[in-house]
Order: sequence, then structure tokens, then C-alpha cells
Amino acid sequence: MNRDILKQVIIDQREMYQDIPVVHRQFEFEDKVNYCFVGIRRAGKSYYMYQRIQELLSQGVKLSEIIYINFEDERLLEMTVNDLNLILEIGYELSGGTKPYVFLDEIQNVDGWSKFARRIADQKYSVCITGSNSKMLSSEIASTLGGRYMIVPVYPYSFTEYLEASGIKADDALLTGTKGRAEISGLFDKYLRYGAFPELVNIRNSREYLNSIYQTIYLGDIITRNRISNAFAVRLILKKVAESVMHPVSFTRLSNILSGTGAKISKQTIINYMGYICDSYLLFPIKNYSSKLVEKESIPKYYFQDTGLLGLLLLNSESAQLENLVAIELIRRYGLENVYYFEKNVEIDFYVPDLSLAIQVCWNMLDVPETKEREIKAFEKLHHFIPDAKCIVITNSEKASLETDGIQIDVIPAWEWLLQSKPQQ
Repeated sequence: MNRDILKQVIIDQREMYQDIPVVHRQFEFEDKVNYCFVGIRRAGKSYYMYQRIQELLSQGVKLSEIIYINFEDERLLEMTVNDLNLILEIGYELSGGTKPYVFLDEIQNVDGWSKFARRIADQKYSVCITGSNSKMLSSEIASTLGGRYMIVPVYPYSFTEYLEASGIKADDALLTGTKGRAEISGLFDKYLRYGAFPELVNIRNSREYLNSIYQTIYLGDIITRNRISNAFAVRLILKKVAESVMHPVSFTRLSNILSGTGAKISKQTIINYMGYICDSYLLFPIKNYSSKLVEKESIPKYYFQDTGLLGLLLLNSESAQLENLVAIELIRRYGLENVYYFEKNVEIDFYVPDLSLAIQVCWNMLDVPETKEREIKAFEKLHHFIPDAKCIVITNSEKASLETDGIQIDVIPAWEWLLQSKPQQ
């Protein structure tokens, strides 16, 4: 790798982060912590880096002390792992001998990158890295980086971030005004339907953009990366999972569904394919809190990482997208390992054990007697298992406070719940 070309790339790429408008993501950086940002494609991993760089500049760190390099620059195609140390050498040169802050974007383009990343962490550099899902998956990162980096999952915009990117700050005054609530409710409809990829805020043809992301993940991160020859089976699995997004799905059931279409495939192959799909960040599983260990692993609910991607695969998808949206927000707040569904003689959509928080999701219930009765009965049954459970029903637009047999049930519009710092308790 020519040293002068690499130096020029580093200087040229300053324009990518120095003055670019950044919507502040809801994440607080800590000093002396190295970060690795992982997540679905186009979720904004690079912008976490830009946010951190702008924070450092505002704190008095000199621009010359920051080394950012995006490895997707075509001038770096010939770069090898043996050239990576040149980045540090150029960093010291540009900073006048000060140890630079290092930001490595899409570093997976350089084979063997992980040893370099571990070494500079051991040498006490301040480092942030990102990588695309096709070569840097969550299941691999933890072992690859050996505890030297904090692994941070990156999701598409939260609703608060989405509003900010749309030029709206959801303060109390806005939320209490009729016009403000109507405006936020209107944006929520778009947020639910098309999802929250950051670039979508300024794109008119939302469906075409979503389809391009879906095809890249499907073809690149799942089919090509894992050398799958039966692409039709994977496409069919994703379609059936989308249709079942509000219900537990067993590998046996998926196998039977595929057999019914003539696409016979073994149960073990389906297990493998579902693993590849989750590794690509397209789907994530939520387990049954009340089931045995084997059932926890084999009969989860699957949700999409973005409601817009789910909408590509369904007609009349609003109810499914609403529940999917709540699932995304819960794992954003509490982590995937702390969110469950509850099914044991009672069906509860979501349960957060640390808070004893039970959540049902339905489009509307107050004017639909059978739906209202069903949701209330579910909480009454849950009360026998978890007497102190806090009960919430998240709807599209309804709000109320109900009580049954001493159980308080709060009915709240999804957009209002999303703007709370945590679910109502």
C-alpha cells in the first residue's frame, strides 16, 4: 500500500465526519472504552462514529489527533493486514507525535483485521470499529475481539430519534397540544409502515429503498455468505416467518410448511438457515419465559429488525408491524436476553422479568368487546402466576385506564409509549 495514498485518503475523508449534520443517537460514550458497532445494514453504524468524533472535537480534541478511515474507499482495495500499522504511523505524523483516536469503518474489508484491532486495544489506543454484517456478525465478534471492545448493537432510529431527524423535538408542550399530537401521530403512521432506517427520512420512494436493503441482506449476507444453493427455501422461510410474526414458530412447523409446498428440506437444515438469517440481523428471536430450556430454544417468536422490512412481505400488515415495533423497542431498552413472551395457559405478548412488566399489543380494543375481553382475561390468568405483574396494553391510538379484580391495566397509544424513557410502571 502506498503510504502517500493512504495519507491522502485519511485527509480527504475528514469531510465525511467533520461538518456533517448528525442526529444525536441515544447513546452515551465513555472514555477509555473501545467500541465495536454491529447491526443490520444501513442502521447508522458510521454515524455513531461521527457522533463520537464531533463530541471529541467539542471537548477540545484537535482534528489532527483523530484518524478516521473508511475501508470502502476504492483507493484502499490493495490494502492488506500488513499495511494497517501505517494508519498509526500517519496518525502520529498528523498529530505531531500524539497518540491518535482511531476510527476504523468497514474494517472487515481487510482480511486479518482482528489481530490488529486487538493489538491496538492492548496498546491503549482509543478505538471505534464497525463492520458490515456479511463478514462481521454478532456471533463472531465477541470471540474475535476477546473482551477488548464493548459490542454495541445498533438499531434503526427510535421514535424520538426519528422525530428529531424529521425536525421535531417531542417536548411536553408539543405532546399536550392538539396540533402537536396530531403531527406526531401522523409521523408515527409513517414510522410504523416504512420503518426507521436513518436514510429513509429523506427518501420519497421508501418501498424501493427498503427492497434494496432486503435484497442485499437476503442475497449477500444470507445466501452468498453461507453458500446456500436452495435460495427458494430461504425466501419461503422468510415469507412464512413474516406471516407468523405474532406467534411462536417451531422448526418442525416450518419443516411441515415447506414440505406442503413441495420444498422438502430437513429440520436440521431449517435450523441452520434460521441461524444464518438471525446472524444477518434480519430477524431476532424472543423466547418463552415459562417454557423448559429446550422449548425456549426451539419454539421462539421471530421478529424483524425493522417494521418496514416486515411490511415488504405482508399485505394488511399493520397489526403485525405494531407488535413487531414493540418488540424492537423492548430489546433496544432492555436487551434481547431480558425480553420474553409468556405462554403457559395464558398468552402474553411480552414479559420483562426484571420489571415484572407484562405487555399486550393490539390495534384497538376499547370498541371491540371480544378483543377487550380477551386482553383482560389474559392479564387475569397471568395474575395467578405473577401476582405483582404490571399490565399494559399498547394500541395504535387508544388510551384508557382499566381495572379488573384489583388489577390495574393501562391502555396507551404506541407513539406515546415510544416517547417514554421506559414503559409505564
